[in-house]
Amino acid sequence: MSETSRTIPALSFTEQGTGEPAVLIHDSAAGMAELGTALARSHRVIGITPRRGAPVAQGVEDVRRVLDELGIAAASILGHGCGAAIGAGLALAHGARIKRLMAMGLGATGGLDPGGMAAVRCPSLFVTAPGDPGDLVKLAAALAAAAGKGRTAEAAAEHLLPLVQGFLAERLSPFEARELRTAFGSFMTGVTIITTAGIDGSPRGFTANSFTSVSLEPPLLMICVGKAAASMEVFRKAKGFAVNILAEEQKEVSVLFASKRPDKFDTANWRPGPYGNPLIEGSAAWFDCARHQVIDAGDHIILMGHIEAFSYSDANPLGYARGGYITLGLEQAAVNAASSASRTVVGAILENDGRLILLPDGRSGGLALPEVGRNGDGNGSASKLHALLARDGIDAMLGFLFAVFENPATQEQCIYYRGEALLHARGRPVLADFEDIPWDRLPDEATRLMLRRYAAERKIGRFKVYSGDHRQGVVKAVD
Repeated sequence: MSETSRTIPALSFTEQGTGEPAVLIHDSAAGMAELGTALARSHRVIGITPRRGAPVAQGVEDVRRVLDELGIAAASILGHGCGAAIGAGLALAHGARIKRLMAMGLGATGGLDPGGMAAVRCPSLFVTAPGDPGDLVKLAAALAAAAGKGRTAEAAAEHLLPLVQGFLAERLSPFEARELRTAFGSFMTGVTIITTAGIDGSPRGFTANSFTSVSLEPPLLMICVGKAAASMEVFRKAKGFAVNILAEEQKEVSVLFASKRPDKFDTANWRPGPYGNPLIEGSAAWFDCARHQVIDAGDHIILMGHIEAFSYSDANPLGYARGGYITLGLEQAAVNAASSASRTVVGAILENDGRLILLPDGRSGGLALPEVGRNGDGNGSASKLHALLARDGIDAMLGFLFAVFENPATQEQCIYYRGEALLHARGRPVLADFEDIPWDRLPDEATRLMLRRYAAERKIGRFKVYSGDHRQGVVKAVD
């Protein structure tokens, strides 16, 4: 691979290879040669040795002049030693012209200040070597945390080339961050509060929706923490963390932990979990975890947790989508689903000890699901359904919507929920095994079709929401 040397007044540089431009700024021409030659197989490599003893600002201006001379609008910067400081200076002063920034040889930079790195918006990689003193490792971590898209890596000299090649090969996002965040927001998630006791035992926590179950055996989950978060280092170093899945009435708690208020844990009701991490009272579910793995991932870190203890309740979880909270409560869902001018029937598919609850419906030997609005008593509603259940001694915990459909035979809008119930009185309720439902005693085909779907989904433990008419519509998963 041939190399050409060129000079502009008071400054020399080399150029070799073709492809995407990469500027290698090294305080030693000898140290630059081998790496530059290898990279030139895939990139247009511009090698610059900074003027000895010149201030960083002069080095920044020199590199800019070289880019101008070569007609390069934007390039990746690979800086070693004082070249790393010059690279950071370029990213700060001429951010639009820097695609990527790699900083190596941090011990000879002449001082990189994490305080100024927040304005660096390009992907940044801060490299240390095995055996580097702890203060350099801490400096790299601080620089990465301060930079908008920073991360760290450790590589011995013999492994530096593949690290550089991999970094240069990473695809740059062409997307505007705000637009991408809006698109991500189209996916409805739950809302959690992530907490930890930290190394010193002081509780820390923040609101997040970046939570995912990973494995049942071993029991693993993961969360994502932004590198710009004030508590990122605390979570990264802590022995564990807890995930608190909020219930729909906990919007205020969510807002509290999304703020920067220092008195979050003085205001919220919480208690230490079995593994020592803070648990928020009233949560729909919680998981107390030991740290399993920490993974660097762009502008976030991924924390993998090994679940040491967990608990859950029947509370409806709080949802979030398109920048706003979503509640799955019955009254709101019933109002939304019953906006049609047609008569509305509201009912429930309830289980008691694994059996289906049915009620006599006035026909000879006829049975129906608990429902209101079908017998000329006005439109059904969640409150009327609760009143019916209470009269029959049924203590029901209604959960998610199961079906919303139009019954063409009766021109009714039908809304059904699923849930669990306790029976406090003998009499009207009839319990039926799901393998032996009295299909011929049910009121209509629409009810039979809905219960057949419920029984099938019950076997696999994954329920979905159905909307349409009694025969044809759309099915969407909700858990």
